[in-house]
Amino acid sequence: MAPSAATAFGDQLRRWRQIRAMSQVDLAVSAGVSPRHLSFIETGRSAPSREMVLLLAGHLRLSLREQNALLLSAGFAPIYEERPLDAPDMMAVRDAVRMVLDGHEPFPAFAVDRRWNVVMSNCGAPLLAAGAAPELLQPPINVYRLSLHPQGMRPRVRNFETYAVHLVARLRHDALTSGHAELQRLLEEVERYPGIRALTGGRVERGAVALPLLLTTDVGVLSFITTVATFGTPFDVTVAELAIESFFPADEATARAVRNAAGR
Repeated sequence: MAPSAATAFGDQLRRWRQIRAMSQVDLAVSAGVSPRHLSFIETGRSAPSREMVLLLAGHLRLSLREQNALLLSAGFAPIYEERPLDAPDMMAVRDAVRMVLDGHEPFPAFAVDRRWNVVMSNCGAPLLAAGAAPELLQPPINVYRLSLHPQGMRPRVRNFETYAVHLVARLRHDALTSGHAELQRLLEEVERYPGIRALTGGRVERGAVALPLLLTTDVGVLSFITTVATFGTPFDVTVAELAIESFFPADEATARAVRNAAGR
């Protein structure tokens, strides 16, 4: 490894260690390597092997994308491919996502990429976006913009303060732990929306098992709880970053209203 590559890798290693709030000793003990050797690697005095890069990346809990980036900084080729979702050899992935989305109808569900841009959705998803400003519905639709923008879902969310605190906290956590500049910029954007920085959270109903989304619609006030699912053993960057958010009725009235509206 050239000295410049060793320095670049050391800088990236230090950055991720600080993001994960780990000392050199913490990381060394976790990875089972000598603290002295790790110090030499981080300062560029020693060059890591490919296996060492992957070992440290694993103990830093890096995504496939960031593992590739760490390998590149050390002078090695990436090991994980990044295929577009519409590539021919991604058909099984598309079919799996479509099966989940269609199987969840008539209730809303959509698949998002790492920026929380919608890449696939089902026939129930427009229920969430009804009444939003046209510019927020131009592809790619971003879940956080649509949910938090004053001209998005916000005017129809009955428990907006409580729900928005949850969304912003999730975005802040993702931006911090992923290290993705795009998510950090998105966080900075939504925090500039009126009233977002001042949110402190609202009252959560006593006995609730999950935070519901209370949404005013043409068929009444609907109550949803959500789940987020990911692929279990991805070896492709795109697949690793796909997530499916599904909205489930939180009460029988919501289930009945949505089914009736969909003619089910």
